[in-house]
Amino acid sequence: MYQPAHFVEPRLTVKHDLIRAYPFGLTISVEAGLPVANAIPFVLDAGAGSLGVLRGHVARSNPQWQGFQASPDALAVFQGPHTYITPSWYQTKRETGKAVPTWNYIMVQARGRMRVIEDRDWLLAQVTALTDTHEGPRAEPWRVTDAPASYLDAMLKGIVGLELEITSLDGKWKVSQNRSREDVSGVIDGLGAQDHPHAQELAKLARERLPD
Repeated sequence: MYQPAHFVEPRLTVKHDLIRAYPFGLTISVEAGLPVANAIPFVLDAGAGSLGVLRGHVARSNPQWQGFQASPDALAVFQGPHTYITPSWYQTKRETGKAVPTWNYIMVQARGRMRVIEDRDWLLAQVTALTDTHEGPRAEPWRVTDAPASYLDAMLKGIVGLELEITSLDGKWKVSQNRSREDVSGVIDGLGAQDHPHAQELAKLARERLPD
């Protein structure tokens, strides 16, 4: 990932938080010299390994898992809020006209070697963890055990587990840090006036990183 120094997010906890908030990771591998990509919901185990471990699963009919057996190198991309930035929000535009549009976003990229897992108990634990994570906030959460045992067994036979021990974890927080304080203030005000949750979140992040 292209990483100008002023956009680097070095804090592991912040990068982990983004993965938890946006766990649907675009998982990329290379097979026969061509890129392959599938979006997979992951559960992050932050305490495993030095940078964390990602656990997920794919349909057995999805051939990517077989590709990982031959070539386990993998990249998982987690995209957070993102939005277009108009130069009309910049003080610089009003003073000199020397400004162009851009895009603000936050992103985490996790690299490692993917392990393929077909063990039933592991798969059951992974599906349970994934379900509990996302059902937990509901007033009446659905549980894996709500499904009939025979049906659950059939479903588990139809999936394959994936586990990525993260060996590098890059975070990019592009929230106008390369602009002047006046330009960033204009971006914050402009985003704050937008009726969109991504705009509001990016305004908050730009405010937190407002240059002195």
